[in-house]
Amino acid sequence: MTTESRRRITVAQGDGIGPEIMEATLRILAEAGADLEIERIKVGAQVFDQGITSGIEPKAWDSLRRTKVLLKAPITTPQGGGFKSVNVTIRKTFGLYANIRPCISYSPFIPTQHPGMDLVIVRENEEDLYGGIEHRQTQDVFQTLKLITRPGSERIIRYAFEYARRYHRHKVTSFTKDNIMKLSDGTFHKIFDEVAAEYPEIEAEHWIIDIGTAKLATAPEQFDVLVLPNLYGDILSDVAAEITGSVGLAGSANIGDEIAMFEAIHGSAPPLAGHNIANPSGLLMGAVLMLVHLGLGSVATRVHNAWLCTIEDGIHTPDIYTDGVSTKKVGTDAFADAVIERLGRTPERLLAAHYPASEEPIIVKLKERPIEIKTLEGIDIFLEYRGDVNQLGQQIEAHLNPNLTLVMISNRGQKVYPNGAAETFCVDHWRCRFQARVPGATITTADLIDQLNRLDAAGLPFIKTEGLYAFDGVPGYSLSQGQ
Repeated sequence: MTTESRRRITVAQGDGIGPEIMEATLRILAEAGADLEIERIKVGAQVFDQGITSGIEPKAWDSLRRTKVLLKAPITTPQGGGFKSVNVTIRKTFGLYANIRPCISYSPFIPTQHPGMDLVIVRENEEDLYGGIEHRQTQDVFQTLKLITRPGSERIIRYAFEYARRYHRHKVTSFTKDNIMKLSDGTFHKIFDEVAAEYPEIEAEHWIIDIGTAKLATAPEQFDVLVLPNLYGDILSDVAAEITGSVGLAGSANIGDEIAMFEAIHGSAPPLAGHNIANPSGLLMGAVLMLVHLGLGSVATRVHNAWLCTIEDGIHTPDIYTDGVSTKKVGTDAFADAVIERLGRTPERLLAAHYPASEEPIIVKLKERPIEIKTLEGIDIFLEYRGDVNQLGQQIEAHLNPNLTLVMISNRGQKVYPNGAAETFCVDHWRCRFQARVPGATITTADLIDQLNRLDAAGLPFIKTEGLYAFDGVPGYSLSQGQ
């Protein structure tokens, strides 16, 4: 029976090296005094093998709803179609919107070119390209939808600033590509600026993702907290972890309003499974984040400092063993033994960890925003067509709804009609933009449907459509290159 001091958690041992590093991690937590009541669930390969495409056994959902905390070892997702990522499924099902990844260098004990690196990546965890909404539209073209929302952006950005405030971080930096994706990434940047203004004591800056990534790789010491949309955050968190010296040392927290998941950021490494050589450090650091989340900060401090002492003493698994730096090469079990032996010690050269004995999770509240007036200004109709674009344009012009005009045709985002460049390489996927023949005139849904029918009758069936809307008079759609 659960006591007031005991904390219930759900544990998934995972695949590959997962069972080994999970047992090593749990043994360390028990020896450190973490009073945990553990419910075990099955996720990953053995569940996929049962034909469950989510990779999660049905009863696992009930366990997660009971404990509200999951400690999960790495999972192997089968290659090929039909199988879902366990991580993405759990994150989206339970609204685990914030992925927190501390990336710290442990120089000189773990070789790195960046000994002063100590940053935290706060990654949006639910939307962006990771919605997994994909379509094959023509013989040539495949589409993935990138979805950036105002509430999703605001929530993760507020979390980053609240995190910085709580843990006395001095700067929050955002990376986007809003010089190209002016609406999606532009919204993330705009909301970043709005939220940053509410935290005047914290420095805020924005970088374009390409130069920002270059700076992160060459001078990570200049960053403190990074807040990023999903895809950029996924890539950069692995880059940041690797340049600390090893991606195998980093833990990760996935935080929602009610449920949280903790894990290592590395994969399941099937070739290493069963050889007692895997490094449990990443999962152990994820477990430290879990202990803090559970209000067991004293135990988290004890575990983290024992681990730092082990690293400091040169007791290293093969993945981080370095001649002249390491003193002893050990396997998974022996590494766990070494951490346990050092419980109660504090590192001498590395910065000691200290977590508050108990603290409440960060809660984010969104601001209410007025509803903008939405008006229909036209439609983009996408066609599959092989042939000359000028002939396509003339054919469309001959089948126009009387209230509409063909503004332009683009191919892969580049305007090619009218007055396109002959040198532009085109595929079989054409975006045809229709707007009111008389500027400012009202367009109805009936006009758009009629236009679709006219194209179909002309032998030009559509693939998809996108409405062109303005919000409070501001266009909510992009122009094409060359338009």
